[in-house]
Amino acid sequence: MSTDRFDDIKTGVNTAGALTIDFRAVFDHLPTPHLLMDANLEIVEMNRAYLQASMRNREDLIGLNVVAAFPIDDESRERLYESLMRTREYGVVDVITLPPHASPRPAAIGGGFEHRYWSYVHTPIRNSQGEIAFILQQIQDVTDFQRLKDATFGSPVSIEPLMLGGDLLLRAEAVQAVNQTLLAEHSHLRRLFMQAPGIMCVLSGPDLVFELVNNACLEAIGYRDVIGLPIREALPEIIDQGHVSLLETVMTTGQPFVGQGMRIALQRKPDEPPEERYFDLVYQPITGSDGSVSGIFVAGVDITDRILAQEQQRLLMDELNHRVKNTLATVQAIVTQTLRSGVSPEQFAETFQARLMALSRTHNALTRGQWQGAELREILREEVRPYGESRIELRGPPVRLPPRAALSLGMIFHELAVNAAKYGALSTAQGRLKVTWQDEFPSDGNVRLNIEWREENGPPVAQPPQRKGFGSRLIERSITGELNGELSMEYGESGLVCRFSISLWGHSA
Repeated sequence: MSTDRFDDIKTGVNTAGALTIDFRAVFDHLPTPHLLMDANLEIVEMNRAYLQASMRNREDLIGLNVVAAFPIDDESRERLYESLMRTREYGVVDVITLPPHASPRPAAIGGGFEHRYWSYVHTPIRNSQGEIAFILQQIQDVTDFQRLKDATFGSPVSIEPLMLGGDLLLRAEAVQAVNQTLLAEHSHLRRLFMQAPGIMCVLSGPDLVFELVNNACLEAIGYRDVIGLPIREALPEIIDQGHVSLLETVMTTGQPFVGQGMRIALQRKPDEPPEERYFDLVYQPITGSDGSVSGIFVAGVDITDRILAQEQQRLLMDELNHRVKNTLATVQAIVTQTLRSGVSPEQFAETFQARLMALSRTHNALTRGQWQGAELREILREEVRPYGESRIELRGPPVRLPPRAALSLGMIFHELAVNAAKYGALSTAQGRLKVTWQDEFPSDGNVRLNIEWREENGPPVAQPPQRKGFGSRLIERSITGELNGELSMEYGESGLVCRFSISLWGHSA
């Protein structure tokens, strides 16, 4: 690995230009061993004291992974790796002491290996973007202090260690204990932050750079990698929606903001249009002891499901109101037309009740379909079932009727069935009824439904009826008016043949 990585962090010229400091020389002459590694734990550089202590050559170490570079036992290797991870992941200085391990002895004193104690201090070094680019490892040989402690207190030590001034091992152990306690608390708070059900993030500096983002917030923004990015760069789709300027106002004034039901269109999936979401949000400025604002803590709750449910409820109420009005209008028409037929009160009651029951059966079919529509076959079967299904044939493909078309066809089939039972094929034991249908899909998208009502083996019809009753008028008005269709009725010797073609487009209400 090139030593240019080390050069990245050694720049040093004072503001007056009078003195240039060679930080490489300073690093190389430090009396204690120092090792520099990158964020991948690969060795970048080391000083003379480190080479002397390790009895290794610089060329043999450059580019090696620091954990694998030295022969230590598995437990020590794991503790060393955990310490490095704490420094890299949390950006904290970490101190550990490792059990004794074999270290090479100089040849002048016989060579070979001896067990020695080492204390390690790991310090994070950040680049200009605030990212941890390097880790500096400082090593202290504390073998003599450990041996002195063992000789003084015995081994293993059974009493509280004596804090001797200058005892680096004891101080390292104390620092390590404090660091472990702080790290445990930090890790616990971080887990709480990341697992909180509400949205949380921290924006830092005047550019509102994402410093912390929890899981709920990541889910809301489509799991984008936003850490270290200004909000304008991380979430460009919200700039024109006014949310960035609102955050900048909070940053400038230091006044918190509370918003309810705020609509934000977020690009949650790449190459797809922004998705509308709704949030209750709090923008809380983060202030220092001097009152200056260093960032904003954002907390909120995604209430999209609640907003959509409220909107759906409003639509359902509007739709219910519309349908009740339509139903009342239909009932009013039934009453008016039945009275005009000049029948007796008894006949009026019977006819009116039968037509209301037909309307009710269609309503039941629509209710089973949650008023999204009803099957044509189900509507037909409900109206002709009272006359004996054994002599009635229904043949055609599955057709889903819109609510308005279902209501109209239910009344039409009821009138045709009543007429067949009184005067047509269903009035005789030998009579049969055959209803067939077929749907069409023309290029203009206006789906049409063709239906044929054919009565067979009924009483012969000498000539068409001279007077149109309410049933005939209802059939004609519903097909040619409400359903934008065409109607033809033929009265043959075998019975009535009624053919009609209707449009299924535009009858969803």
